[in-house]
Amino acid sequence: MALRPALINAMANAARKAQRSLIRDFNEVENLQVSKKGPADFVSAADRKAEKILQQELAKLRPDFGFVMEEGGRIEAKDGKHYWIIDPLDGTTNFLHGIPHFAISIGVTRDDDLIAGVILDVVRDELFWAEKGGGAFLNDRRLRVSARRKLPEALFATGIPFHGRPGHAPFLKEMTSVMAEVAGIRRMGAAALDLAYVAAGRYDGFWEANLSPWDIAAGIVIVREAGGLVTDLAGGEKMLETGGIIAANDAMHTPLRKLLAKG
Repeated sequence: MALRPALINAMANAARKAQRSLIRDFNEVENLQVSKKGPADFVSAADRKAEKILQQELAKLRPDFGFVMEEGGRIEAKDGKHYWIIDPLDGTTNFLHGIPHFAISIGVTRDDDLIAGVILDVVRDELFWAEKGGGAFLNDRRLRVSARRKLPEALFATGIPFHGRPGHAPFLKEMTSVMAEVAGIRRMGAAALDLAYVAAGRYDGFWEANLSPWDIAAGIVIVREAGGLVTDLAGGEKMLETGGIIAANDAMHTPLRKLLAKG
C-alpha cells in the first residue's frame, strides 16, 4: 500500500467531502438550478457548492495557501508562495446531461512550480494522485504511462472546441492529420480525466487548446510522475499560461506534436 504524503491526504480528504455533495446532486440532476455562464458553458448549483466545500476544507488544512478557482477567482496566498488550483467539477456538461464521467481536480503550486495533484473520478471513485518526486498513483497502485511505441497502435484523447469557443477550423485540421495515423481518438469531455488516463496508460496521449489552469494543473504533475512528457502545443513549458497542452508517453509525444503541427 502506498503511503500518502500529508499534503496528498489533505487534498484527498477535501475531495472526498466534495464528492459526496456532487454524488447527491448528480442523483437529482434534473432538479438542479442551472445558469448560463457563456455560450454552451454551464455552471450549476452543484459546481458552486463543491467549490465552497473544497475551499473551506483546504483553507482549514493550509491557512497560508492561496487559491485559484474556476468560480471563485483568485485569493492571494498569505505565505506568498503556495496556491491551490481547483476545479470542483471538471466535466460540467457531462454532469448536467447525466453522463457519469466527471472529476474533482486539485493542483498545488509553490513559487509557480507545480508540486502536487489530485484528480478524483467522482462516480468511479478512482483517486489519481502525485507529489513531485514521489511517483504517481491510482488509489494505492503505482501508475506508469503506456509502453506503446507505434502510432498505428496508439489511442489519443482530445477536446473539441464547443459552441462559442475559438479554434474550430484548426482543430478539424489537427483531427484529420492525427486520425489518419492512429488507432483511434476519444473525446470524453473532462480534460482532468484525460490526463489521468494518460498517466494510467489507458490513453497513449492527449492534446487540447484553450484550457484553463484548473483543468490541467493536477494532471500535469500526475502524468510527469507517471513517466510521461507534458508540454504546451509548441513544445515549451507554458501550459498554464497558454492553455494548450500535449501529454503522452516518451515515444508518442514528438510524433503527436509533429502531426498536430502538420494539421
